[in-house]
Order: sequence, then structure tokens, then C-alpha cells
Amino acid sequence: MGTVVLSGTAVLVVLGFGDHLYWIAAVAVLYLYARHGRGSSSTPSAPGGSSPQGPAATSTPVSAPTSYKAYRARRDQQAKWERRYARERGGR
Repeated sequence: MGTVVLSGTAVLVVLGFGDHLYWIAAVAVLYLYARHGRGSSSTPSAPGGSSPQGPAATSTPVSAPTSYKAYRARRDQQAKWERRYARERGGR
């Protein structure tokens, strides 16, 4: 994805020699990629530093565990749910 963004930006810069509006577009592409792209943080902080509240906060997907201990706990919980599901469905 980064290669596509950089290639697109280079094309816009080259086209910008004929029409300066393309330079503005190139800057906008780089800004949006830096702001929302692959290397940005996925959890923006709310004003005041508090965590988000309300239904949107509970409907977010489960993020990757931050430690091996958290990973093991999540894996064990998932295995527990899968065993329960298999037992309830008759082993199917």
C-alpha cells in the first residue's frame, strides 16, 4: 500500500509541473496516508484524554493482544467457546 501511495504521489508531483493543483493533491494524499494510513494509531484519543463512551465504544472489533499473557488468555477463552459450541451442537 505504501508503494502505491508513493508512486501516486510521484505521478502527481510530475503532473504538477503543468498544473499546480496536482501538487496540492499530492500533499493531500501524503497527509491522508500519514493521518489514516498503515502506520497510524488505530485508537485516537478523545478530547480530555478519556476513553470513548457509548455504543460505539462497545461495538469496536477485538484488537490484537498486547502481550503474550493476553494472547494466551484470549486463545484459551476462544478454545473454551469452541468446545462449548461443539458440545451443544452434538460434536458437529
